[in-house]
Order: sequence, then structure tokens, then C-alpha cells
Amino acid sequence: MNSFIKMFSNGIWIKNSSLVQLLGLCPILAVTTNVINALGLGIVTTLVLVCTNVIISSLRFWIPKDIRIPIYMMIISAIVSCFDMLVNAYSLNLYHSLGIFIPLIITNCVICGRADLIAMNSSILISFLDGLFTSIGSVLAIFIVGSIREIIGNGTLFFGSENLFGSWSQMFYMKIIDSNYVMLFFSYPSGAFMILGFILAGKNFINQNIN
Repeated sequence: MNSFIKMFSNGIWIKNSSLVQLLGLCPILAVTTNVINALGLGIVTTLVLVCTNVIISSLRFWIPKDIRIPIYMMIISAIVSCFDMLVNAYSLNLYHSLGIFIPLIITNCVICGRADLIAMNSSILISFLDGLFTSIGSVLAIFIVGSIREIIGNGTLFFGSENLFGSWSQMFYMKIIDSNYVMLFFSYPSGAFMILGFILAGKNFINQNIN
């Protein structure tokens, strides 16, 4: 049980892939113009990472170590292609919003790194939990960045929620700031860099006070 709690805390906070290891930042800076885009890409990345870890862990005794990286890439590419087609089939608007960033999940260094570090050396259960906890930490980071950017940059929250959760979720849409007072700078990647910097500073401040 203690090892599971340690894995959870590492994935969510201590070794958060986005806020500590600073991996996979391109999607965070590019698609977090609103919360729904951020959550959409986060959920797809979570599913890819969990499936990849489970498949590689189940095949680890048959994967030759000398050619393991090309095999990882083939498995990841196949899984990403499946989810790319699923998003295209079930949520066309979200698919258009995320654009090239769904296929680019193949290049996410977090997925390849966890496959080589954890899935290739651990049981299926450990690999599944590692992928799940690592992804949850990344989704939380991308959700926070997306929320701040959408509120400050567009004055709204949960715009386009029906693209991800269906028409019933339109009740969550909120107009928070009048369009005359929004700061468009935060809708651009440079604004995302600034927000991410403040979040990293806040996390380090919390860590120092906890210690």
C-alpha cells in the first residue's frame, strides 16, 4: 500500500511530469487556450500512456532490449492512431480544435520515458498505476494552465464543453470577465509561458514551506 501511495504522490506532486520534470511542454503551451481543449488532449494522452504501459509491460519478456525503442514507437504510433480516429469519429469539433497535437502525442517524451523506465521493468499492475498517476498529474497541470488562460485571455470558462462532454454540459459554461477587459496576450504561447512560470514558482514556494 505504501508503494502505491508513493507512486501516487510522485505522479501528482513530487515528480509531476509537467511541473517538476518539465516534459511534454509543447502541448501545454499550444492547446491550453481553453479548458476543454486542455482536458481533451489530457484525456487522450492519459489513455495512450496507460495503454502503452500495459501493452509494453505484458510483452516485456519478448521485446529484445537492443531494438526496444523502435518497438516502443510502433506500439505508441498504433495506439495514437486508434485514438486519433476515435476522436475524429465521436467529436469532430474537438478533433478540429486539437488538430495536429493528437498525432504529435507520438513524440511525447513522457510516454516513451515511462515505457522504458517503468513498463519494461515492472508488472502490468505497477505499469498501469504508474501511467495513470503520471497522467493525472499532467492533466491537473494542463487543466490549471488552461483555466487561467481562458479566464484571463477570453473571459470565459468551459467554452465549448459540449465538444467533450456532450450538450448537457453547456450548463457549466461561464462568462467571467467582460470582453473589454480581457488580456489577449495570455491567449498566445508567450502568455502560457508566463502563467506556467508563476505556477512553478507557486509550487516551489509551497514545497519550501512544507519542508
